[in-house]
Amino acid sequence: MSNSLMSTYMPLPVEFKSGQGATLTDTKGKEYLDAISGIAVCSLGHAHPEVADALAEQARTLIHTSNLYEITHQKELGEKLCELSGMDKVFFSNSGAEANEAAIKLARLYGKSIGVERASIIVMEGSFHGRTLATLSATGSRKVQAGFSPLVEGFARVPYNDIEAIKKTAEHNSDVVAVLVEPVQGEGGVVVPDADYLAKIRQICDENNWLMMLDEIQTGLCRTGQWFAHQHTNGNYKNKFKPDVMTLAKALGNGVPIGACLASGKAKDVFSPGTHGSTFGGNPLATRAGLTVVKFMEDSNLCDAATDMGKYIIESFQQALCNVESVVDIRGHGMMIGIELDKDCGELVKQALDKQLLINVTAGKVIRLLPPLIITKEQVDTIVSTLVSLIKERH
Repeated sequence: MSNSLMSTYMPLPVEFKSGQGATLTDTKGKEYLDAISGIAVCSLGHAHPEVADALAEQARTLIHTSNLYEITHQKELGEKLCELSGMDKVFFSNSGAEANEAAIKLARLYGKSIGVERASIIVMEGSFHGRTLATLSATGSRKVQAGFSPLVEGFARVPYNDIEAIKKTAEHNSDVVAVLVEPVQGEGGVVVPDADYLAKIRQICDENNWLMMLDEIQTGLCRTGQWFAHQHTNGNYKNKFKPDVMTLAKALGNGVPIGACLASGKAKDVFSPGTHGSTFGGNPLATRAGLTVVKFMEDSNLCDAATDMGKYIIESFQQALCNVESVVDIRGHGMMIGIELDKDCGELVKQALDKQLLINVTAGKVIRLLPPLIITKEQVDTIVSTLVSLIKERH
């Protein structure tokens, strides 16, 4: 690592110079299979031709004007995201953390509007919402929060996938105005909740006049086999289910920084001019990228592809690892997959790199796979065989 860079990362000993689809090529000409997509960002793969062409054309035309003026691509992308989600309005930011920051601010303003002066938001253990001071305060990780006290107040934490804990908090905390939750916990270890978990949260929020806020930054945009992971929801609310606030980022720009905070119903008009903003958010370049990504996903039926390929990946691992005692669980939604082992396995990341495979380990002992949605079956077979071999060798 360069001495000029702050020591906020410990990068692996490889540098990539180019990419194509699900592969990356390092500075020595060696090819790697990417099973993590830049942490669920490059869902269309690397150097996607339609995205590249759109960016080049936009860069030659207009990159930035600021939100002091109307931006055509911003309006078009906002309309498209609302059409796909059933939400009403969008605020564009530059990242997932900023999108969640907007959601937190929106919840506090909403609290003021209903007479709650010290608004509190219910958040979950094991969650991850970002690295800004407010979002790391909302995050359920002591490691992420370490050294940054005093944290931002106004968060009530409960166990994930525990409806009774939310109900008890409702009984004992009159300042609660919202629930912020991931439909599937990504950083927390690819934790998939009960099928009716979100529907029950929706019902609790309705009964208490709270906002239901979903962090779909990692799960959104076809990753789980639906446009948005909450669309898998079962229960009494299935046919009319949607949140009041939803945040997106990661896959939306296929590598171009962009985030979005969507609002509907009673949340849609909480922000007014001057209450929130961004210099770069929603600029012509980023929103052109977002439009191109969403159009390609729609035209190529990538939600269906994620469902089918995700099922194939999970079944392949289950069959190959069924008799390996160190494997605790193999789970996921679409192409968001976790293989939980019985003890910490961070060393597998470097071992996989040596085999020219890029993976990630989260929550200490969960191998997290987030392949590009355009990956081929042959490439999936290579991922499975390589990783199965490493897991068995470790066992």
